[in-house]
Amino acid sequence: MISLPIGTRISVGADTALRITQIGKECHTKCAVYHRVGMCVMPEEGVFARVIYGGVARVGDSVKVAG
Repeated sequence: MISLPIGTRISVGADTALRITQIGKECHTKCAVYHRVGMCVMPEEGVFARVIYGGVARVGDSVKVAG
């Protein structure tokens, strides 16, 4: 697992760029993920980002830490 700090810029595919804004989020309501797998990953694994440059992200696109 990779741990990236808030503010890290990530590129997805050829056109899309994101900046990490938050890691983790409290699960207040026992979400659909919780009911399906018995736990919620949001508090520890959830990653939120702001779109810097929009584009199309597809399954199989590369995801890279932008320098």
